Amino acid sequence: MAKMWQGRFSKDLDEKVNDFNSSISFDSRMYKEDISGSIIHSVMLGKKGIISEEDSRLIGKELSAIYDEIESGKLAFDPTAEDIHMFIESVLTERLGEVGKRLHTARSRNDQVALDLRMYLRGQIDVIVGLIKSLIKTLVEKAEENLETVMPGYTHLQRAQPITFAHHLMAYVEMFKRDMVRMFNCFSLMNECPLGSGALATTTYPIDREFTAKHLGFDNPTYNSLDGVSDRDYAIELASAISICMMHLSRLSEEIVLWSSWEFKFIELDDAYATGSSIMPQKKNPDICELIRGKTGRVQGNLTTLLTMMKGLPLAYNKDMQEDKEAIFDSVDTVKLCLSTIKPMLDTMTVNKENMKKAGEKGFINATDCADYLVKKGLAFRDAYKIVGTLVGICVEKDTTLDKLDIAEYKKICDVFEEDVYAAIDLNTCVKGRNVTGGPAPEAVKKHIDLIKNTVLKEEKQ
Repeated sequence: MAKMWQGRFSKDLDEKVNDFNSSISFDSRMYKEDISGSIIHSVMLGKKGIISEEDSRLIGKELSAIYDEIESGKLAFDPTAEDIHMFIESVLTERLGEVGKRLHTARSRNDQVALDLRMYLRGQIDVIVGLIKSLIKTLVEKAEENLETVMPGYTHLQRAQPITFAHHLMAYVEMFKRDMVRMFNCFSLMNECPLGSGALATTTYPIDREFTAKHLGFDNPTYNSLDGVSDRDYAIELASAISICMMHLSRLSEEIVLWSSWEFKFIELDDAYATGSSIMPQKKNPDICELIRGKTGRVQGNLTTLLTMMKGLPLAYNKDMQEDKEAIFDSVDTVKLCLSTIKPMLDTMTVNKENMKKAGEKGFINATDCADYLVKKGLAFRDAYKIVGTLVGICVEKDTTLDKLDIAEYKKICDVFEEDVYAAIDLNTCVKGRNVTGGPAPEAVKKHIDLIKNTVLKEEKQ
């Protein structure tokens, strides 16, 4: 395919250089955005009298036909084309001749590329937000089923205090809720239209940038042409938001790996979402979770790629910026894949409530509640803390737990203890007593769930 810019050159581009320079293998996914942008650009050119209304109409009609042919598979991408932008314009020119050549009036490939990428990523943000929302819905449903499921909460991976499985799952809901907010913020920041920035200095034609911005769904045109073509903050912002979301997915995956092990056995994955070993017939491996952990590093690497690519570039456009697409496209594809895979895995997993409860009965996770019992009887917390620490030491020596330690042993250390201490340190009592905003009490978690249902998961009225 002949290059649109070939007039200045006396030789054809070296074949290897052409391959090295070409981006159609990955930017062809933006054909819809390229065609949409070109149609609105041609409409604007016609309305402003820069080209004739008839030429504008013919260009729009043929671009729509090209789109339909790509969608149906009738028109295949030319692998020798430099990029999707040149491919579509070449096909248009082949079909319309001189009329097709008028499309690129008052436009550069620099602002065209910037437009297409913004439009494509806007659409992908909508998809990602939808997937996050779907995952939150699954987590909320699992939480509702486990409001009374007591389990140990951990710090330093050591059993710490009693919580519920619902409370634990809702912690991830908060993480993913923040991810949604970051996506919305990213959408807002990128929703300015660079079309009309030209190569770097706009154009002498009387174009209407407000028209093209409005009809392409942007809030406004970009207000500096140099920045319009050289800005990739929006791609970096999105890569960052995706990296944080993947970090959350990785943390959740790590816990599922732990919980599904024989050492915990808090949950069991459905057979459809686990794999076996090539040599050990007993194995049931949480490979999905392990892959998500691994892919998180890859996505974070893409963010580093984008930051490093941009850090030394002078204004305005530089060819280095072609490297933005593979990095951000990979991040987008990866987070979509991970979100769509982890949701059904969580939806189908079995929760072993008894194992969670048994784990909670060990590790003295009610020790703080035992100290609080003494404080409520009038002791200072630090004195109570020391007394209960002594009692824990006795339990360790006797290989027992606080709820099974004889009351006589309690009274040897502090005569404030009475029989009611056993009710005070019962795990269900400990959990239900933490009925404050953000706490693990079933009533508090239910309020949290209702809040999420009425905000994040609330369906918009049609």
